[in-house]
Order: sequence, then structure tokens, then C-alpha cells
Amino acid sequence: MNKKELKKIEKIQKSELLQHSFYKKIAKREKNGDNKAMLNKLSLLELKHYNYFKSYTNKDYKVSVIKLYFHYLLTICLGLNFGLRFIEKCHTKAKARFENTKIRNANLKEIVNEEYELEEDYIDQIDKKKLNYISSIVLGLNDALVEFTGAIAGFAFALASSKTIAIAIAIIISGISASLSMASSEYLSKKQDYSSKEALIPAIYTGLAYIITVSLMIVPYLVFPNVYISLVVMLSVVVLIILFFNYYISIAKKTNFKKIFLEMILISLGVALISFAIGLLVRVFFGEVV
Repeated sequence: MNKKELKKIEKIQKSELLQHSFYKKIAKREKNGDNKAMLNKLSLLELKHYNYFKSYTNKDYKVSVIKLYFHYLLTICLGLNFGLRFIEKCHTKAKARFENTKIRNANLKEIVNEEYELEEDYIDQIDKKKLNYISSIVLGLNDALVEFTGAIAGFAFALASSKTIAIAIAIIISGISASLSMASSEYLSKKQDYSSKEALIPAIYTGLAYIITVSLMIVPYLVFPNVYISLVVMLSVVVLIILFFNYYISIAKKTNFKKIFLEMILISLGVALISFAIGLLVRVFFGEVV
């Protein structure tokens, strides 16, 4: 086997070691017994693959501490399902190398099958309870983005350019009221199929998503004295929120990032443009609102 081929196998081997170490480390902190068992299975599976490729390289490697803790901290911050899907996505290049190696035997076929099917099956069995609340978060986030992107854009023309604080106060009051309303609606909706306690959790997620989104949108109006600068910064914040959240969803739930991202951008900014025009008309017909 030539040096180029060995280098390729070494990269695969290192990738398997990273995954083995990651699953093992995450399993130690996991409290759910079923999840812990699945994570340990994944860890042992990756160790098996590591040892298989080691039989070709005859080398032992140490895991990259930086990469390991990057994935570990990412999982702690963004959740188990996101962490598992993210490291699997990063491992995609290594998987592609399997089929490009010159190794051709039954053992490699078995490993390829385990990588593409068995590991996926194990990850699918990891408890997705928190992911079930994503629909509630989406409800709060989408409603806040659409409603308040439009409202703030409309206020930018309806109110005097020097009254950014007035806009912020108006949105704070409206935002708190709207978040409580959305949470209540979600609670009543879920209560049709679940107990009061089970319905309360998605309601809280909806309310929190709503109020956090609105709070981030208000910040520019508390920092910049000019309404139009604040508006531009606020719209940038909206784009960043949509970007981050849809990237999270695309990894955790394996959805089409580009499609959903563009849909949310077009809806939110489209509503903002319409509301901006309404605010302009209000100013033309009624004068600047004092």
C-alpha cells in the first residue's frame, strides 16, 4: 500500500478515534439509562472501526483534545441530538474515504454498513424528548419575528426619528403581552391531548422563544439613537436569528437548511417591507406621531 493510501486511512482512523472518545465522554455525563447504553454502543462501534484501520497503519493515535472538547461543549450548549448529528456530519468526509480506499474485503463492507445504517439506527433511538419541543419554539420564534419585524419597521416611520426609546418601550410592553398570549394559546392547544403538566412545558418553550426573540430585536433601539440605524441593525439581528435557528434545526432534525432559511427570510423581511410602507402612509396622512 502506497504512502498516499496510508495517509487516507490514517485520516479515517483518527476520525473514528474522535467519535469513539466523544461518545464515551458524553455517555459518562448522560443520566438517561437508555441513552447512556446507546452512546456506549456507539463508542464501542467506533473503537472497533478504529482498530480495524489500525491493522493497516500499525499506528496508535491520541485524540485531538481541542476537537474533542469542541464537540463536547457544543453538545452541552446545544443539546445531545444536535451534538450527535453535528459530529456525524463532520464525519461524512471520512465515510466518503471508505469507498475510495483500495481496501476491498468483507470486513470493510461490514464497517461501511455499520457506519451508514447501524450508527444511524442507534442515533435515532436516542431520546428525542427535547426535540419534540422544537415545534413549540418554532411557533414562538416565527410569530415574534413576523409580528415584531413588521411592527418595528412600521414604527420607524410612524414615530419621530429621535424616539427610539419610545419604540423600545412600546415593543417591550407589546412583546411581554404577546408572549403570554402565545404561551397561553400553546398550553390550551396541547392540553387537548396531554395532561396539564405535559402541556405546560411546550407552552413555556413557546413563551420564552417569543420573549427572547423580541428582546434581541429591541436591543438596537436601546443602543442607537437614530431610528433608521436601529432598524438596519434590527433587521441584521433578525437575519442572524433565522440563520442560527435554521442551521440548528437542519442539523438536529436533518432538514433542508437552505429551503427553510430562505422561506423565513422572505416572510419576515416581506412583512417588514409591507409594514414599513404602512408606517410611511401613516406619516403622510396623519403626520409624525408624537
